Amino acid sequence: MKNKLPLNEVLLGDCIELLKSLPDESVDMVFADPPYNLQLKGELHRPNNSKVDAVDDDWDKFSSFASYDKFTNDWMKEARRVLKKDGTIWVIGSYHNIFRVGSTMQDLDFWMLNDVVWVKTNPMPNFKGRRFTNAHETMIWASKSEKSKYTFNYDAMKAMNDDLQMRSDWVLPICSGGERLKGEDGKKAHPTQKPESLLHRVIIASTNPGDVVLDPFSGTGTTAAVAKRLGRQYIALEREQSYYDVSQKRLAEVAVASDLEAVSVTQPKRKEVRIPFGRLVEEGLLNPGDKLESPCKKHVAKVRADGTIVTGSHTGSIHKVGAAVQDAPSCNGWTYWQVKADSRKKIPIDVLRQKIRSDMGEAVKQALTEKFEPKSRKRAPRKTDVTSEMRVN
Repeated sequence: MKNKLPLNEVLLGDCIELLKSLPDESVDMVFADPPYNLQLKGELHRPNNSKVDAVDDDWDKFSSFASYDKFTNDWMKEARRVLKKDGTIWVIGSYHNIFRVGSTMQDLDFWMLNDVVWVKTNPMPNFKGRRFTNAHETMIWASKSEKSKYTFNYDAMKAMNDDLQMRSDWVLPICSGGERLKGEDGKKAHPTQKPESLLHRVIIASTNPGDVVLDPFSGTGTTAAVAKRLGRQYIALEREQSYYDVSQKRLAEVAVASDLEAVSVTQPKRKEVRIPFGRLVEEGLLNPGDKLESPCKKHVAKVRADGTIVTGSHTGSIHKVGAAVQDAPSCNGWTYWQVKADSRKKIPIDVLRQKIRSDMGEAVKQALTEKFEPKSRKRAPRKTDVTSEMRVN
């Protein structure tokens, strides 16, 4: 039997063994930054003969490609098991490993969604001058299966990109300056620390507040830190004590998202909760006998108790009657019909529908807030009187 899900914790140990301890289908997204298996030969020096602090740690060394492939298969198989059926996985790598990683993903029946190229605005130069400067890394984004109903916040990505479709080439700087964590010796704490901007975009693109994000190669805790700040829950796995210590200190300084509306993302219209017109009558936002008018004031319809409307010889839904009075093939009744909000102003009935959606959203936010807040800080649910707030004449 698997252990209880260790939410919002950094676990120290071998990632494969730790993954085996997690319950089946328990996380919404995996972000993996595995060892790149760089196969470095000898030291690397700058033109001034100073040594480059490259990735030469033991955790990045494998005896052969076969050994690396087995390691990749083992951790990815467990990652797939703990991923929910509609979850997704992101794996980042360089030309040294990403093609082998991609092959393993397909062998394990992940469904490829995109390869995203992170174009670095400030890459490290190629000091030997024998190759092109390595100015990008590749991320593979995949769902658990072809049939997964995975999260992709398309509208949020578009909004983040000045209302243009977000492309698969992301131009972002590498981690540097004040964001780069340092050890007690003043040197960088981790050679391949990823920038928070990269994880911000990944998490906003493919998760929602409250989702569980797993990072099996946590390092200095970038994924966990961004997830915490964005109101997502996290599970971080790290085998190196020094990185574990740095990440614990880092996460202790990150505040939990308190404004859940601020960390929510733009949703498409098709994902909005369906509210039938009759719901407005049931909740007292409209009463049987109330009058609806067309924008031109030519047509007036009466609201009936069962959520239909009637005008002249036409009776039916707001859409059907709206189309009939205009002699049109179809009509969006929510935007066509208007109602008096006061003695001078009229509003589309869609405003009343959005009021119900807003109140439903407040209830969801309250539930999420209670989920994240310590028990001592939990507040009683706030009651709202829909009728008194939005009753129309």
